Amino acid sequence: MELSHQQLADLYYRLWLIRLFDAAARRLFMENKLRGTTHTYTGQEAVAVGACSVLRPDDYITSTHRGHGHVLAKGGDPRRMMAELLGKATGYCKGKGGSMHIADLDIGVLGANGIVGGGIGIATGAAYSATVRGTDQVAICFFGDGASNQGILMEAGNMAALWRLPIIYLCEENQYAEFSPSRPFMAVEKLEQKAAAFGMPGVTVDGNDLLAVRRVVGEAVARARAGDGPTFVVAQTYRVEGHTVGDPLTYRPPEEAEQWRSPERDPIQRFGRKLVDDFGFTSAELKGLHEQAQQTIDEAIRFAEESPEPEPADLWEDVLA
Repeated sequence: MELSHQQLADLYYRLWLIRLFDAAARRLFMENKLRGTTHTYTGQEAVAVGACSVLRPDDYITSTHRGHGHVLAKGGDPRRMMAELLGKATGYCKGKGGSMHIADLDIGVLGANGIVGGGIGIATGAAYSATVRGTDQVAICFFGDGASNQGILMEAGNMAALWRLPIIYLCEENQYAEFSPSRPFMAVEKLEQKAAAFGMPGVTVDGNDLLAVRRVVGEAVARARAGDGPTFVVAQTYRVEGHTVGDPLTYRPPEEAEQWRSPERDPIQRFGRKLVDDFGFTSAELKGLHEQAQQTIDEAIRFAEESPEPEPADLWEDVLA
């Protein structure tokens, strides 16, 4: 589908919104203002933005412990997200969930998840519910290459293929699983080969090319809506920062991340260059969108810092066991 100038501008804005949100989260953590730990999405922004750009508001996504980008790409409110990170009552989960448990059911975000692979079953269940209810909603399940080794993926993938569920299993192959490279723990040469065992199509895409992600995921979404079942998509990208803020990164060469920050690989710089070269954008427009995203994040921080703390009496509300 051809995109308008405004739609392209919004995609670029969302890339920066995610990058700047995580930069702010990292800074707030170092200032001891953030409750709990946080996992940044830096360098992977094109996957979330490209994938969510082909979804409707009533479609579903499930996220990971590295979930800020997914929520923002689906239309999450940066103010309520930042308030949640700071443990404030105005946060998405009233300050009780923190960085790894943001959810917004109104826009189909069924939650980030601190359990590796924890969203796989939830997304498959959401896709099943759409089938039972007779809607044409689809679900995208985001997870990493480390989570692709979790047993629940085999169980859920088998079910989705058997019942032709409207789901896209989107593996963000960022090359690392917590504190080690992921490749030594993969028996297959290409992660998309796992799709054959599930009985569904598998495809690999350059995860740092926003429009390529949009095209591949868009085809998978169209297939799901038509009743043709699930697709396994592998988006090859790179985790620029550590597993968590404060990760010493002793398990990878120090020059590796700098190579992925280069204009040739960085997803924001690549998309910005494409907007100028192929779609008639000016450098001033790109700068303005960057500044607009920064203003949004600054406002989110102000909102969060000025928001009230949760009342102690509310401790046991909204808690299910």
